[in-house]
Amino acid sequence: MRRGSKILAGLILAILAYIAAGGALVAAEASHPMRGRLVDIGGRRMHLVCEGERNAEPTVLFEAGAFGFSADWGVVQDRVTAQGLHTCSYDRAGLGLSDPGPGPRDGLAAAKDLEALLKAAGEDGPFIMVGHSMAGTYMPLFAARNHDRIRGLVFIDAAPPEAIDQPQVRAFVEKFAAASRWAARGARIGLYQPLAGTWFGDKIGLTPVASAEKRRAFASPTHNRWASAEVDQWMNTAAEAKAAGPLDPAWPVAVITAGPVAGREAWKDLQATPARRSQHGYIDHVAAASHATLLGVSHADSVVRGVTFVRQAVAGQPESPPQQVAQSRATNP
Repeated sequence: MRRGSKILAGLILAILAYIAAGGALVAAEASHPMRGRLVDIGGRRMHLVCEGERNAEPTVLFEAGAFGFSADWGVVQDRVTAQGLHTCSYDRAGLGLSDPGPGPRDGLAAAKDLEALLKAAGEDGPFIMVGHSMAGTYMPLFAARNHDRIRGLVFIDAAPPEAIDQPQVRAFVEKFAAASRWAARGARIGLYQPLAGTWFGDKIGLTPVASAEKRRAFASPTHNRWASAEVDQWMNTAAEAKAAGPLDPAWPVAVITAGPVAGREAWKDLQATPARRSQHGYIDHVAAASHATLLGVSHADSVVRGVTFVRQAVAGQPESPPQQVAQSRATNP
């Protein structure tokens, strides 16, 4: 065998071993028992994780961001539930353990799926919605369609629908959509399996069971394919949310933001908008947190405080008197 052929054969074997090692790790993590349950919504199943006493109202309903699903909320959901609340997180169609759904995977499709899931599961609400990142476009649409069941909202380093009007944000979304398509291709040929056990597999900093779920999805071709399909619809989802109209100013709104990110200055300025428009607004800037780690072990309490503020405002015991411009406080590193 020629020297060049030997090198090529060795490289191929190394790549195959690399992929096999990652596959073994993902398979080992799959041994963790499933949290929650699979709920039939009429010919396909969606994964729902509800915790806490069902008679504790309002229910805290979590909506994940791009490429996110119920595992992203593992730490936050546990801590909010520990406050005596009923909580629910779920996987959108094709993500995590949920079956894929019909396209396009825009905000309207996600809202209809969530409505069907909650109905099938007997989760009637009312709800405090908590959303991260791209969920900032999903939540307003769901809230508009289900106004009487919404009591308040919490936006976590989220992208409000109005953000797409900014050239800087539109440029980011277009680049992210292109990168997401490449991510789906990479997952399809197994490139991410070896990385699942590294920092890339869990950038949030989750507890073991949720982290195992996150790493498994990170390497999943199905998860990446449908997550990419959602990102492709980001602009349309934001347009749908804008068309649904503004949030009800009577709804308490908390906004929690992470530290600065180069190239997203306009986005950061817009993130506080939902709280500023609310009669009961709250803004917490967590400078030491990243976009992902806001949901993890290190910074989840900042999210819990935002949920607590909204819950107290709903109960008529807001942390501060109602005001048109949100109270703002910053969490130092």
